[in-house]
Amino acid sequence: MLLAAEQHGILPGARTPFASATYPLQQVVSSPVRFGQRVIESISTYANLVAENQKLKEEQLVLKTKLLKFAALEQENIRLRGLLDTSFKVGEQVSIAELLSVNLVPYEHIVVVNKGARFGVHVGQPVFDANGVVGQVLRVTPFSAEVMLITDPNHAIPVQVNRNGLRTLALGTGQIDRLALPYLSSNADIQVGDLLVTSGLGGVFPHGYPVATVTEVAPQKTAFAKISAAPVAQLDRNRELLLVWSDSRPVPRISVDQEQRPNALPTNGSR
Repeated sequence: MLLAAEQHGILPGARTPFASATYPLQQVVSSPVRFGQRVIESISTYANLVAENQKLKEEQLVLKTKLLKFAALEQENIRLRGLLDTSFKVGEQVSIAELLSVNLVPYEHIVVVNKGARFGVHVGQPVFDANGVVGQVLRVTPFSAEVMLITDPNHAIPVQVNRNGLRTLALGTGQIDRLALPYLSSNADIQVGDLLVTSGLGGVFPHGYPVATVTEVAPQKTAFAKISAAPVAQLDRNRELLLVWSDSRPVPRISVDQEQRPNALPTNGSR
């Protein structure tokens, strides 16, 4: 009979009102299931987002750390490139040394580098950075060397005014940013801004390398003027220094006592 009703199109018409009547009930019954599924999906999505966020934070921290290292390496590369350029300008045989320690007390400006007698470093050897003269080797051990900066109170370096060739001595003052030129008369031809370069006298520093820039010229009542200059080398910032061997003194393989000091050089100071 159901078959006959279906064949005559009676059953589909009867189903429509029934389906319409039961649809809300079906929605009510299935709603908790769908809600539960949505909650589970939301919880799973939230957990995934939390985990992904934590992973991204960790990766960001790692990348920031690497970026800091890259920035340091970039600055080191810039410094080394500057030293390399300076080595070409110097022309003599050179070697790059790294700083091990710094001693900048008022009466002693000394730094220690990681090259010593086994590398041919010798007492009195000139030391540069990418900008100019730093100082000279004071003591040597097999694997390290102490360098006296040009600002050390016991150091003196023969210089000349690049503009006119006027020669004098630049003395260390114990201040990292100041040299004194006490032996020029009040009427000497020297001006603020003049570049002082090595004169080559004394046979320690090669001729013509930047030492300092004149910052003060003050005539005094005495015969001598008060003249100050600022070193061009970055004495308080260097991490690498350039050890220089002159053509007349090739790199030796020498053995030096740890307490050896430079010979008394009236033009370059001694201890």
